[in-house]
Amino acid sequence: MIPLTRRAALALAAGAAMALTACSGAATGGGSGSGGGEVVIAGTYPVDSIDPGGPQGGGTGPQMVEQQLFSRLVRTKADGSVEGDLATSWKSDPAAKTWTFTLRKGVKFSDGRELKAADVVDSFKRFTDLKGTNAANFPGYTMTSPADGTVVLTASKPDAAVPRKLTVFFVLPAGVGANDTAFFDKPVGTGPFKLDKFSPNEIVLVPNPQYYAGAPKVTKVTIKKMPELAARLTALRTGEADVVWGIPDDQLPEVQQDSTLNVEVIQSSAVYTMWFNSSTPALKDAAVRRALWQAVDFATIIKKLYPQTGSLSDSVVSKQTLGYVAQTPVTYDPDAAKAALTAAGFDFGTKLRLQFANDEFKQFNQAVVSDLQKIGVQVDLLQKEQAVFTKDLLALNWDINFQQLSNPMLDAVNTVGRLYPCAAKRNGYCNPALDKLISQAAGSTDEQERVKLYGEAEKIIWDDAVGMYPMAVKYAYAWNKRLSGFTPDPNGLPGFAHLQVNS
Repeated sequence: MIPLTRRAALALAAGAAMALTACSGAATGGGSGSGGGEVVIAGTYPVDSIDPGGPQGGGTGPQMVEQQLFSRLVRTKADGSVEGDLATSWKSDPAAKTWTFTLRKGVKFSDGRELKAADVVDSFKRFTDLKGTNAANFPGYTMTSPADGTVVLTASKPDAAVPRKLTVFFVLPAGVGANDTAFFDKPVGTGPFKLDKFSPNEIVLVPNPQYYAGAPKVTKVTIKKMPELAARLTALRTGEADVVWGIPDDQLPEVQQDSTLNVEVIQSSAVYTMWFNSSTPALKDAAVRRALWQAVDFATIIKKLYPQTGSLSDSVVSKQTLGYVAQTPVTYDPDAAKAALTAAGFDFGTKLRLQFANDEFKQFNQAVVSDLQKIGVQVDLLQKEQAVFTKDLLALNWDINFQQLSNPMLDAVNTVGRLYPCAAKRNGYCNPALDKLISQAAGSTDEQERVKLYGEAEKIIWDDAVGMYPMAVKYAYAWNKRLSGFTPDPNGLPGFAHLQVNS
């Protein structure tokens, strides 16, 4: 088997952006002792779909729910290593093109039916056919089952990152159609929970008694949609919610002083990423893109807005990611930036469109717009609903696109390898030399060689300013001290299977 564990364990350090708690219902609903009880989560991100193969299935909110309902062949642990879920072992051929997975015996779906290899194969075909955001990791890949209990994934080219890529592939029962809304109204899965209720404002999960690792001990997990920060913090303080995230730096000290809460801050896998649309005439020149980056005082913005939860990024990917290599920092110099734009023939009458979603990112993007305007660059700041944002993102209907890009695989293949090749068409940028490096990195079975090649690819992306990569993000988790069994997750995707409510 090709080694998959990271050399460096994830550092659990300081910061904030997520938080988890146990509400008054959790404490009182379970009676005395440990175990049963209700846990309420105040959700930051919308969950409009729980179809892991759909266009929105790869979002943070949907994935958080999907991993409670559906299992994967493999999954990423909090320390960055990969462990088996439905698969107990896996191996590849010497070329890393053919991967064989041995399935766990005795796994049952929540309706009592036994998991078969055919379910895994059919799920993979549906996943790739639907061409959702995560399916781009498997171009031309196929899956077969030579015998029950075994599945074989055949890659279209050497790919040493296959196990990590599969951490975003969820298994459904065979036969689920491409647009089977009825199935997702009452889905059947092999995860720790079952879906009891799904609505735009509330999702209710109950334990799956068929779960192979044993049913969770809580009686119910309710995820309530609370996009407004004030509402989430109020719910946290009053005990009306048990899980809350998105706590800003100016509110974090108060949360940390609450004796009823556990608070832990960890470095995440997320990087604030601001792509330039290189297909926009005004942004085709790398010199223009670099000058725009140089015009924004990101160090000051981060110091003012995120003193605990942010730090200047020095790469396209986070330090927690396999393939991370530090790059030369971009120095803030507005005079040099304006001179470079003038020399490049930039039309200062052009108005650039900067799009983003979610209220929590408004202040940051407003600060970016303000700095650009100081050197005469006009920008329309466009906050969009998530569905509209996603549609416009894929249609390249923007000039600058802001996203907090996390990496649940903790491997550069999921960002550098998926989003930057010419064929991806995600940001209007195309560079055959970059494509060659990405292909070589994906095919190498030597971990050190992969890191080296991804570092060279990241240097091209960084130097050509395909985007601006201003901030490495930290997540702050807070949860009620009556909750045990909770582990902070560097991807903002905590699991709930081991939660217990203690009196």
